[in-house]
Amino acid sequence: MSMKRRVKRSRPSRRSSVRRVSRSHKALYTGNHPEPLVSVIIPAMNEAGTIAAAIAEARKVHSRCEVIVVVNGSSDGTAEIAASCGGRVISYVEPLGHDVGRSVGAESAKGDILLFTDGDLVIPASQLRPFMAAVKGGADIALNDYSGPVHRSRPHPVVLSKHALNILLRRPDLKGCSMTAVPHALSRRALDTLGSGILSSPPVAQAKAILEGLKIEAAHKVPVGRMNVIRPKADGTDPLQQIIVADHLRAISLVLESGGERAGFSDGTRRREMVR
Repeated sequence: MSMKRRVKRSRPSRRSSVRRVSRSHKALYTGNHPEPLVSVIIPAMNEAGTIAAAIAEARKVHSRCEVIVVVNGSSDGTAEIAASCGGRVISYVEPLGHDVGRSVGAESAKGDILLFTDGDLVIPASQLRPFMAAVKGGADIALNDYSGPVHRSRPHPVVLSKHALNILLRRPDLKGCSMTAVPHALSRRALDTLGSGILSSPPVAQAKAILEGLKIEAAHKVPVGRMNVIRPKADGTDPLQQIIVADHLRAISLVLESGGERAGFSDGTRRREMVR
């Protein structure tokens, strides 16, 4: 995700409960494959300008494909456009909160492979298929091989958080690759292991996946940082950055709960008992 575009759109600072909002949505069903291999999940909020093209590319990923568009809090006709393009639309009047749409879409998905993207990104099908192919080839989670800007004297907090979490999880090979970024894909096994609810907090989901021994790989690079729209910040603050960093802290907490206060890392040659 581009560090220039901090907030994709106005959203609540914290997530709502998926269970609580699930009773207030409207679902529209159109032309998806009845027995999909791939479920493409597209959260969208006021994306009338891009949603049709995003769906068109998603539908080309595989002949047995379903497209699920989770529309929350939109006022620009996004839901109607998505339905007219043949997507299955799950629409909420109120915003769900950042990334909750992923959980909602995953809960409804029928495919053996779940592919996640965003409604404001028109990613060509040719750039989406490698994630599907990686899962078909045995990966449980196929990540975008994109680590963000790393050659800066002062790393962005989100970029730093991604790298630090992967190091703590003993997966430095993943660098800054993260379930926070799209596109990425999950196997049905990964979804069953993690549960759909945890997908609302991508770093926590990634930590749990690694701790559970799921196979995770950086499948293909899509430079989404160049594709994201730069959004203005309110009062110079970045609420999305704060949410993502807080999610990484939650993920680190999970790692420490599993591996102890040093997450299984040695204390080296320190003799702390000698300190007076």
